[in-house]
Amino acid sequence: MRRIYEPLLKEHFSHYEQMMFLVGPRQVGKTTLAQLLQTLFQETAYFNWDVIKDRQKILAGQTFIEDYFPLQRLREQKPLIVFDELHKYREWKNYLKGFYDLYKDDYSILVTGSARLDIFQSGGDSLMGRYFQCRVHPISIRECIDAKRNTYRDLSTEIVQPNRIDDDNFNSLYQYGGFPKPFLERNQRFFHRWQSLRQRQLLTEDIKSLTHLQEISQLEILAELLKHQVGQMINRSNLSNKVQVSVQTVARWIATLERFYYCFLITPWSKNISRSLIKEPKIYLWDWSVLEDEGKRFENFIASHLLKSVHHWNDLGLGNYTLHYLRNKDKKEVDFLITKNQKPWILVEAKSSNNQKVSPALEYFQSETQAPYAFQVVLNMDYVDKDCFQFHVPYIVPARTFLSQLI
Repeated sequence: MRRIYEPLLKEHFSHYEQMMFLVGPRQVGKTTLAQLLQTLFQETAYFNWDVIKDRQKILAGQTFIEDYFPLQRLREQKPLIVFDELHKYREWKNYLKGFYDLYKDDYSILVTGSARLDIFQSGGDSLMGRYFQCRVHPISIRECIDAKRNTYRDLSTEIVQPNRIDDDNFNSLYQYGGFPKPFLERNQRFFHRWQSLRQRQLLTEDIKSLTHLQEISQLEILAELLKHQVGQMINRSNLSNKVQVSVQTVARWIATLERFYYCFLITPWSKNISRSLIKEPKIYLWDWSVLEDEGKRFENFIASHLLKSVHHWNDLGLGNYTLHYLRNKDKKEVDFLITKNQKPWILVEAKSSNNQKVSPALEYFQSETQAPYAFQVVLNMDYVDKDCFQFHVPYIVPARTFLSQLI
């Protein structure tokens, strides 16, 4: 299916010389996007660090590429060079810095990876100013809608007009998650086999090989325990007792799982909030489909859509967006706050069922933050063909409508 990232990549290579880093979880569709992008170029070359013959070419030095695409040749378009999983090379930063400095005027450069390309800090100069990034997320409601209509959204806008997602796509997305293969396959047996394989590959192939962490069995226990922590503030002390490692080790392992796109953290917002609590971050998973608890799954579903929107708006250069939660000493709490250019913008409270009444905390924190928008987003409400963002007071809205207006 068509992905929302295609126009961003096309625009980038049409206007900018910087490298593009295409990053995101394993199996989220980065390779498919890279292959699609190759079809738009007259000349392309793809090098995967995991393929021995490609690795040998890379290790021969940056100038190997001139054997593929000689420099002194008139061309209508720069050739596209794709490096996949290059971050597994210890000197990848130095390598890319040298490659870019040599060939930025001659080649377009795309770098993809299933782990964050900022994991390794030792050795190598900063790549600052030499690349932009595109963070690839699982499929979202709006992507389903646009794929079915065979259209792309306007890259210059944050919020679009609502559009209905059919029940089959919505239910499949909610049940099987937004990773392309299980979502498109829509088969329970395939889903379980895919989940098991992906978890094993993440822990034993990615994390163990790249970080040299040996206590994989205990890390696997921690990963399982984090499923029960979704939507809650992290209790590292409690987790350390259960996993039988130190609090510091738990903190380090959670950071590792975050860097490899297993989970993500949302920090509290305290600016201009009376009696605010500076507490631990809340944790969510990149794959909401592994959660059995209905409330946790729906809250994670909303969190994933919000994070995707925040990342995409930032990657498009529309402004500076961040995702937080709100909580004060009186135990008033709102699940999510999106800020825009350091100012509160959208408050979101996730509810799996409709209790017909707006949360008092949502009303309270909109008054405190002066955020223009506040929504109580409900799972079991039917789609309403009306713009949620026309209202500036707290409103109860269907998830099908609200999420269709995001990324």
